[in-house]
Amino acid sequence: MLTYNALKDKAREFLAATGLKIEGFARLLPAFESAYHALYPLNQTAEGKTRQRLPGGGTKGTRRTVEDKLLFILVYQKTYPLQTMHGLQFGLSQPQTHYWIHRLLPVLQRARADLNMTPEREGEHVAPSELVNEHAPDRLIDGSERRRQRPQDAIKQRAHYSGKKKAPTDKNIILVNEHTGKVVYLSPPVEGKTHDKRAADEAEIAFPTSATRGKDTGFQGYEPEGVVTGQPKKSPKVRSSAVAIEYSIGCSPARA
Repeated sequence: MLTYNALKDKAREFLAATGLKIEGFARLLPAFESAYHALYPLNQTAEGKTRQRLPGGGTKGTRRTVEDKLLFILVYQKTYPLQTMHGLQFGLSQPQTHYWIHRLLPVLQRARADLNMTPEREGEHVAPSELVNEHAPDRLIDGSERRRQRPQDAIKQRAHYSGKKKAPTDKNIILVNEHTGKVVYLSPPVEGKTHDKRAADEAEIAFPTSATRGKDTGFQGYEPEGVVTGQPKKSPKVRSSAVAIEYSIGCSPARA
């Protein structure tokens, strides 16, 4: 069974499970605890009614510590498993897992907002965002795909099918602050088949003036006004090595 005490000394496994390093988890924990007590006061029951007895009575739950509660919801957000599978990792039944997911998600959202870690969701709000302009307005843009349930409608199946992932997906455009590593913008989801540049055009992101933005080849031709863009290119040495390999195995070199 996954617990905070079992993972806290395993840095690599902790990062893989939660998406956070131990230090990041420690910074989030006080805000999460404060948000939990604000949403669920100790003098009230789970249904929001005034308690008839002191807290601590009754059956003891498996998620007793605030560390385990935060671990539970972070693992769910990071891996997004079926509730039955998530419950197996934490010693819970599917109904119990469903209860705790819906109880803890609002707490995590409030904690992130209190720490100013919530990315913008509207493109027009990006330019004045404190997250975007922290240190300097230098950002990286990319498209992120996640698997989704296969639609029943044939037209929707084609729209959501991603040739890259070989599965039905939803896609989001994300912006990351190069200096802080924080996600500063998360676009509404679009069909997985949508090209990155088209998805970025539809998001209508308002960038700060005199800003820089790194991109990959999926955003070829995406040049917002007033923004200096940079796109990595393959090193000539790497390309020369690839050509040499092609000659050595009897293949014609790729055209430029």
